[in-house]
Amino acid sequence: MKDTALTKIHESLGAKMVPFAGYNMPVSYEGVNAEHETVRKAVGVFDVSHMGEFLITGPKALDLIQKVSSNDASKLVDGQAQYSCLPNDEGGIVDDLIIYRLEAEKYLLVVNASNIEKDWNWINLQNTMKAEIRDLSEEYSLLAIQGPKAVEAMQSLTSEDLSAIKFYTFKVSDFAGIPHVIISATGYTGSGGFEIYCKNSEVEQVWKHVFEAGKDFGIKPIGLAARDTLRLEMGYCLYGNDINENTSPLEAGLGWVTKFTKDFVNSENLKKQKEAGVTRKLIGFELIDRGIPRQGYEIMDGDGNQIGIVTSGTMGPSVNKGIGLGYVTVENSKPDTEIFIQIRKNAVAAKVVKTPFYKG
Repeated sequence: MKDTALTKIHESLGAKMVPFAGYNMPVSYEGVNAEHETVRKAVGVFDVSHMGEFLITGPKALDLIQKVSSNDASKLVDGQAQYSCLPNDEGGIVDDLIIYRLEAEKYLLVVNASNIEKDWNWINLQNTMKAEIRDLSEEYSLLAIQGPKAVEAMQSLTSEDLSAIKFYTFKVSDFAGIPHVIISATGYTGSGGFEIYCKNSEVEQVWKHVFEAGKDFGIKPIGLAARDTLRLEMGYCLYGNDINENTSPLEAGLGWVTKFTKDFVNSENLKKQKEAGVTRKLIGFELIDRGIPRQGYEIMDGDGNQIGIVTSGTMGPSVNKGIGLGYVTVENSKPDTEIFIQIRKNAVAAKVVKTPFYKG
């Protein structure tokens, strides 16, 4: 089990630690609902240093990225980030990721912790053009400072105007006494804020300054459990739950990051799937009756036929109802369609809704 550079600090703060993606990670400190509320109303800090970072450089960097990713990275300019996915050969997804354009021939790919080795091998396998790739995952830490008060609370730590960093853009600038960190706005919570990428040797200093600067704004450390409830209220996909090697980006509602203006891995087959139409779709749903949906629960129609499966589910702390994502047959995917979630022996009434669940 690997530790992040901040593991001892989490333990000293009384965090409940759990194994996650090969790392010893804080799942909660004071409880998921309180931590969720902190991010929605004030400012919270997640240690997400377990995420993977690959640096792709050189004259062939963009060629490789265009081949392995479904979105069109040629549209990026310096200081922009892009959500994308890595399609596999069978119509599914190797991983979802964020691509940062640092310079014309320098890109940072941020991948899911559980997929670092798999993604590394996959991208290298596709690297017939011999772009230069480095795995920086073990060298860098990542803090997500999230919440409506994040900008105001952190402004004293940098010469950069944090309010000018728009969603899916970033700056390389000074922060917390460190001269060159990436400050990005690609948050996963729906409550604003930004992320700090720095070296492992620098992150303890950053953490200390962040909590000093935020103390008058109600800043608190936040665990992975609240990260999950926050992202689910936004309807964001989680790899391993809502997308995986067997889910097509088109089924998952990721057609907006699947651009057929270029060739990429398996683009021909995905194009055919788009033209033919998918047979199942990822939907958001909310329970009408009481209950908490969980991953793996069956989704039924009014006649008791199984029409799908829940991929993520929880009691949404901000929306105060059972919510979830799941795949259902296309005929049952329209908003306001009545469905039922099989929770133990009970078929609990629910309806299909448009995401996000939390409107902010």
